Amino acid sequence: MPDISTTMIIVLCAAAAAAGWIDAVVGGGGLLLLPALLLGLPNAQPAAVLGTNKAVAIVGTAGAAVTYARKTAVDVKLAVRIGLAALAGSMGGAALAGGISKDAMRPLVMGVLVVVAAVVIFKPGFGAAPSASPVSRGRVVLTIALAGLGIGCYDGLIGPGTGTFLVLALTALLHLDLVTASATAKIVNCCTNAGALAMFAYQGMVFWQLAALMAVFNLAGGMVGARMALKKGSGFVRGVLLTVVGALVVKLGLEQWG
Repeated sequence: MPDISTTMIIVLCAAAAAAGWIDAVVGGGGLLLLPALLLGLPNAQPAAVLGTNKAVAIVGTAGAAVTYARKTAVDVKLAVRIGLAALAGSMGGAALAGGISKDAMRPLVMGVLVVVAAVVIFKPGFGAAPSASPVSRGRVVLTIALAGLGIGCYDGLIGPGTGTFLVLALTALLHLDLVTASATAKIVNCCTNAGALAMFAYQGMVFWQLAALMAVFNLAGGMVGARMALKKGSGFVRGVLLTVVGALVVKLGLEQWG
């Protein structure tokens, strides 16, 4: 374990629990967890911080996915297909990251988020209930392409808010309610996190002892968040979604112009 104070370990564990809760409800837990790790490990290599972040997050995500799968109808097969596409997309995005200006992309992503927030605010029925009509094969293929390859590529290029984008895309494209979309997104996230973690572990860029300790709290937060989302329903998820989208817009804005 890196040389950090007991106080900072407590702070990191608290951040891991809160991030697990946020990520289970609507995605975007990395908005809290990654900055906390950067604060707590100021002298660590960036890759080691990212690797430790993935080692923590995958545990909470997996726990939330299992909790959702036990209580709601999730198409696991489709979620895994989207997840494998997202894994391929994230690898491609990472490969392209060096040749594309993230500063040029951030305003575009912020614009998309503002539009999304407007839709959620002014269309209260968005994600309130699943569509009664079956989803066509063409729409499933489109979902795999956009929610899998597209958002996966974004994850490799920029990263923050990937889980939130997944929830929004799955709700819009597959006509899922927000709770089922969150459940499906957790399985997709497990696939992408596993691929990234394998790469970081191969490179020796994971602080395993710290990650194991934080993962316990992340798991607890994720399971509590999933249960709350299942209990309180899509209206609760909608409120958390708007909060996370707002936080993501602010974060990207500070990175762009701060």
